Amino acid sequence: MADIAFIGLGNMGSGMAANLVKAGHAVRAFDLNPDAVAKLVELGASAAGDVPKAVKGADVVVTMLPAGPHVKSVYLGEEGVLANTHDDAVLIDCSTIDVDSAREVAAAVAAKGIAFVDAPVSGGVAAAEGGTLTFMVGGPEAAFKGAEPILDAMGKAVIHAGDAGAGQAAKICNNMMLAIHMIGTCEAMNMAKGLGLDPQRFYDIASKASGQSWSLTSYCPVPGPVPAAPSNRDYKPGFAAPMMLKDMKLAMGTAEGLGANTPMGKQAADIYERFVAEGGEQMDFSGVIKWLAGEL
Repeated sequence: MADIAFIGLGNMGSGMAANLVKAGHAVRAFDLNPDAVAKLVELGASAAGDVPKAVKGADVVVTMLPAGPHVKSVYLGEEGVLANTHDDAVLIDCSTIDVDSAREVAAAVAAKGIAFVDAPVSGGVAAAEGGTLTFMVGGPEAAFKGAEPILDAMGKAVIHAGDAGAGQAAKICNNMMLAIHMIGTCEAMNMAKGLGLDPQRFYDIASKASGQSWSLTSYCPVPGPVPAAPSNRDYKPGFAAPMMLKDMKLAMGTAEGLGANTPMGKQAADIYERFVAEGGEQMDFSGVIKWLAGEL
């Protein structure tokens, strides 16, 4: 079992760290929210007062942070991970950030000969808690092999996407697809209702026809057909709408830099921006169905 430092115990990180504890690893946790640390300590982790104390002597460091500037600060700052880790450690960043920031951190870590991967996740809070996340991993093969056993304890699928930054690239593209699919699913469900179709019967048809998608069959945006979906909890987040908006802004910034033509992505980003601004800030991203129906 590994000695693991876990930094960042938000909605996703808390569940991920808990699964590492359950797997028998010695987890030393740090977060700016002491309540989040205390909850993990109750499960068997130990608390660290700052990043250096968390990282010192750890075999593995896992980070789950809000954005690129936070990741760069935590890894590259004077009191950060890189200044306090040892040469044989494996560093795993599971945050969703821009590709350039991920590659900047990877280059700095590689210059010191230390293993590092970017490993953003897909699956939301329920998957983080259930240990069924999908990890998209970027980095050298040797670093991936070092990180894989740790990621396995938190997920159902661990896939090597390519070199440094490839995990972030895969996550950005995947979530752009998800945003587009969800909006289309919501539009169709709203229109079916307007035409007098029973939502359950339309679900039964579409889920077995060419309209089938993950947004429909795993995360149905209307209450009823998929009991575990946020639509059955008044759209309490599994994956919060502001987080989808953040990912879409990353995707659109990346597309602009590449000169990629993404008209559907741009429209989806605009819709999520309006949804969040006009009542969806505390809702799951699938709650966009209510904004599209004029119910917010």
